[in-house]
Amino acid sequence: MCLFQYADDDAEPEERVPAGLLHVPVRPGRSAVVLRMFRTPLGERTAVGFTAPELLAATLGPQQPWIRLSASALRELAEPLGATLVTVDPTLSAPAAHPAAFAAAPVAPAPPVRPAPTAPAPAGPAPTAPAPTVPAPLRSV
Repeated sequence: MCLFQYADDDAEPEERVPAGLLHVPVRPGRSAVVLRMFRTPLGERTAVGFTAPELLAATLGPQQPWIRLSASALRELAEPLGATLVTVDPTLSAPAAHPAAFAAAPVAPAPPVRPAPTAPAPAGPAPTAPAPTVPAPLRSV
């Protein structure tokens, strides 16, 4: 079942047709923002863009920063980073994490740590290791 209704003139997801300006998730960098890269379920790197800010917020959370880029500009920025795919409006994703859910989760106490058993010290002098043998030098023939 499809969650979204598309017009008849919309491109198929596999087609490389411009999708207009996309809302692209970013993260803060040292002097500017940096593209957020993702992985497909098969582990391949992909850049992600959304056609509406509401779709981005529903997938990545309302606090996710974003910029507007064309699909071709996103593809050009992502290729040097090893992402040859651009995924538009991904719908198969986990729900956004909420910090309150982590704070409310009970934490089980750690099991007690027992010291490792120690062997009794041998009586008498410690055994000495045999002297290493040195192999004869190799000769070229």
